[in-house]
Order: sequence, then structure tokens, then C-alpha cells
Amino acid sequence: MTEDFYDILEVDRDASEDEINAAYRKKAARYHPDVSDDDDAEEKFKRIKKAKEVLTDEEKRQAYDRMGHERFQEAEKRGGFEDRGGAGRAGGAGGARGQGPFGAGGPFGGGGGGGSMGDIFEQFFGGMSDRGSGRRRGQDLRTEIEIDLADAYHGVEKSLTVTRPERCGDCDGRGHPADADARTCPECNGRGQVRQVQQTPLGRVQQTGTCPRCEGDGELYDERCSTCGGDGQTREESTLNVEIPAGIQDGQTLRMDGEGAPGPNRGPSGDLLIDVTIRDDERFEREGTELHHRLPISVPQATFGDTVAVPTVDGQEDLEIPSGTQSGEEFTIRGEGMPRLRGRGQGDLHVHVQVVTPTDLNDEQREALTAFAEAGGEEIEVREGFWEKIKNTF
Repeated sequence: MTEDFYDILEVDRDASEDEINAAYRKKAARYHPDVSDDDDAEEKFKRIKKAKEVLTDEEKRQAYDRMGHERFQEAEKRGGFEDRGGAGRAGGAGGARGQGPFGAGGPFGGGGGGGSMGDIFEQFFGGMSDRGSGRRRGQDLRTEIEIDLADAYHGVEKSLTVTRPERCGDCDGRGHPADADARTCPECNGRGQVRQVQQTPLGRVQQTGTCPRCEGDGELYDERCSTCGGDGQTREESTLNVEIPAGIQDGQTLRMDGEGAPGPNRGPSGDLLIDVTIRDDERFEREGTELHHRLPISVPQATFGDTVAVPTVDGQEDLEIPSGTQSGEEFTIRGEGMPRLRGRGQGDLHVHVQVVTPTDLNDEQREALTAFAEAGGEEIEVREGFWEKIKNTF
């Protein structure tokens, strides 16, 4: 039997990405051609590197688990797994991370232009999506969470409640009591797999898929679990804590490993995808890491200059308004924008000044403005207000 990628790295089939990377580093340190005396070191290192590349690519790993080692390699040889591009990770601590390049149909993604791995699988293998083993990875689930701009600024841990499939506690996902009588499945003769030959544009392809009658178990049971009805799963409400990283943007998606639906026949669980929505903040407009604030000031403040308090996400900052400031001028407060996601430093806060024209003037204000206008050589009739005079000139 061909050694598969999990065996090469010596990890479980439900190993996390961190566990896979750790296993790769350990193996690479042992078999790297520059340090190893093993005669087959170079070939072993190539296999180790290939295993790591596939198992840390979310979409390829899913396809690998469905198809099995040999069929996956055959699809690769036919060009079925070329990189398609896509969005980078958004990331989150505590088991939540940004959706990878191929994603799961959400924004933390999605490959561009070339179609999904499911499309490629359909093209090469006629749509049989099972790996040919009863123990398969469960489906990814999706939910959403809404946070404030301040949460996105600081990073926050949030609790969310989801109703999702869970492995049945009474039968441990088997679908039948542990002591139920079993007989060999006549459809697959106990192998759990059936073979089909299908004509494709690339020629005749022999496919091995999960037996539809016993669902890969190889046996049929005379009794079903009364709790789950034989499905091996029940729907339960669960409360989870998710770490939302500082700097996350509206529409990005976090991924929690292993918090999706359980796999058939006690297979590993899929992941939970969490779409993040950031509530509008009336004080700011956001563009990536940059924040924009519109600051109203009076005519005297614009004319003579002033020191004004400007709101920031985390408090306020003093801003010097120079004399003669015009409406629409922009001032920048460095480092008061949003944090860079998984990076260093922050963006800036851009303050856009808007000079507010008074609408209701008392007699004293009217006389002062009239004197101001006349001092500048403007002829102002007492019966007509200064602002009305300016308006009537247009």
C-alpha cells in the first residue's frame, strides 16, 4: 500500500495545521539532504515537503481526504490542482484563523477564475465526492457575528451560540448500539467500497467510492440508535468563544478548526466559518487602516486658530487649528487609525475640517460682522444682513 501523506508526517487524520507544521519541522530536520546521512534523504525530504504542502492547504486537504492518496496524485498529474489565487488569511487567535486562499465560498476567500476543487473533482472523477472510506471529514459550517469598531480596534474575545450537528452521545456516532448484531454488507462484501468505471473526456476512469448501502462500514446492523435514528448525529446548541484579532475588517471571515459538523462514521469534524460584520460608527469612516473624521469648527476658530479636541477610537486627541484655515482642509493625526491585521503599527486618523456658517445672528453679532465687512471695503446696507448680502451676490 502506498504511504499516504498522514503516514509520511506521522500525524492523525484530524491533526490541526499547527500539529502538521510541527511534524514537518521535526521530519525536515531529520531528513534534510544537507544534514542527513540517510541514502534516501533527498527523496524522503521531497515526500515530507509535499505532504506538508497538501495538508496545510485547506482545499487540497479536503480533496485529498475525499479522493485518497492515489486518486489525488492522479488528479495532480492531470493538472487538477494548480494554484488559482485568492484572498489571504485574516486570522484570529485561539483557534480562529482567516480563511485560506481557496476558502469555503465566503469572503476570509474563494479561488479566482478557475473554479473550485469540487469543480475539478467533478471534471476528473464524475462527481463522486467520497474518498472511498466511511470515515470522512465533516462539513464546514458558517455563522456570523457583529462587533463594534472599538472591538475591531482592540481585538476582543466574543461568545457565540450556534446550533449544529454533534456526534450522538449515545452511540458515539456509530448510528447503532454497540451490541447490535451485524452482518456483512452484500453490496460491497464487507469492503466498505464499491468500484465503478466511468467514461470521461480523459478516457475511462475507475473510481472507488463509499458503498451507498453500508456507508463505508462494511457491515449492516439489525438495530438503529433510538436517539439519532441511525444518523450518528444530533443537533445541539453550543456556546463557543472566538478570538477576534485587532485590525479585522468588515466582511472578513474567521475559521475555527474542528468546530464544524462531525464527519460520517466518526470522522474528523469540519471547521466553523464566522463572517464578521462591523457596525457603523457615526464618528468615523474607515478605509483599511485609515480613519476619517469630519470636524465642524466655527468661523472665528477658522479665522483666528484654536486648539480643539478630536475623538479617537480610544479617547480623544488635541488638534491645533491654524489661523486662516479653510473649509475642507485635512489634518492628519499619526498612529490613531486602525491596527494593521497581524502586522506592526497603525494607520492614521484624517481630520477633515468643515467651517460652519452661522444661520441665526443676534443684533450684536450682526453689527460686528457688518463692521468687519465694511473694514474690508465692502458696502453693507444696514437693512440687509451680511450673510443675506453675500448670498444675493450670487
